[in-house]
Amino acid sequence: MASSLTPPPLPMELHAKNREKVLKSILKHLTDSSRPHHGFLFLQGGEEQTRYCTDHAELFRQESYFAYLFGVREPGFFGAIDISTGKSMLFAPRLPSEYAVWMGEIKPSSYFKERYGVSVVYYTDEIVGVLQEEYKGSGKPLLFLLHGLNTDSNNFSKPAKFEGMEVFETDLSTLHPILTECRVLKSDLELALIQFANDISSEAHVEVMRKTRVGMKEYQLESMFLHHTYMYGGCRHCSYTCICATGENSAVLHYGHAAAPNDRTLKDGDMALFDMGAEYHFYGSDITCSFPVNGKFTIDQSLIYNAVLYAHNAVISAMKPGVSWVDMHKLAEKVILQSLKEGHILFG
Repeated sequence: MASSLTPPPLPMELHAKNREKVLKSILKHLTDSSRPHHGFLFLQGGEEQTRYCTDHAELFRQESYFAYLFGVREPGFFGAIDISTGKSMLFAPRLPSEYAVWMGEIKPSSYFKERYGVSVVYYTDEIVGVLQEEYKGSGKPLLFLLHGLNTDSNNFSKPAKFEGMEVFETDLSTLHPILTECRVLKSDLELALIQFANDISSEAHVEVMRKTRVGMKEYQLESMFLHHTYMYGGCRHCSYTCICATGENSAVLHYGHAAAPNDRTLKDGDMALFDMGAEYHFYGSDITCSFPVNGKFTIDQSLIYNAVLYAHNAVISAMKPGVSWVDMHKLAEKVILQSLKEGHILFG
């Protein structure tokens, strides 16, 4: 089935507003802590990775904090925001001439300035000289670097590194909590991209349901989802590895990884649990749905399905600004337990 959706444009104004938001928060923090309004927010973008020792380059996806501020899709960039002026700077890698043979046109700095809507663009080998010249404070120029713990992964964000850093003062504690908090609340421009990622993913899930048949492989259904979101939504990336689980695999939270690769054959009477979400311009969706692969619930399957549905509806009805996420979680559990007790699945 073709799609009724069209990929929306990618306004670089979105990232300019993100930079303004972060800068405003940083300036407030510096004022509250009686610190001077000098220095640069300085981030390093993602680096292209090859497959082990080979020359195969994995499909690049930008580091998320860098993407939030600059929207850059290419690897090897650095970015800076001058705290005293709000001036935004990108530093592009200076590519060798042979790049054009293998990878295509070498874009001039003017291309990146226009495409990403920043104040100026330089090359990465100019970082030291440019920042020293732009700095208006006294002493060594100060760089606010991104360093902090991601509590989901227990990994730390990587602070920028470049040749000549010893001529700068660095601050590793200020930027991460402020930038992270800024990312929590989305602008209308961000919400529009998230809405599209949700819409195209929802449409793809429905397409998968329509085409699911007993005897198919789980990976065939994953393939349908990926095809629809890319073909009609321009979504080259997913938010995470697709989980296409049927039967007992549905009880494995992160099924679908390399050691459990969505390869079971669908059987009559199975329930399917599909957790898949497309990503559009760094903004992702996350959708999970369950259904019987033969199109008809058993009594027990229907009971469990409806228990979750009732919990979902209860939470949606209770959600509003100021409501605690923990309270919503407890409400969902309470409704599910009530349903399971009424269905004689649980006792007590």
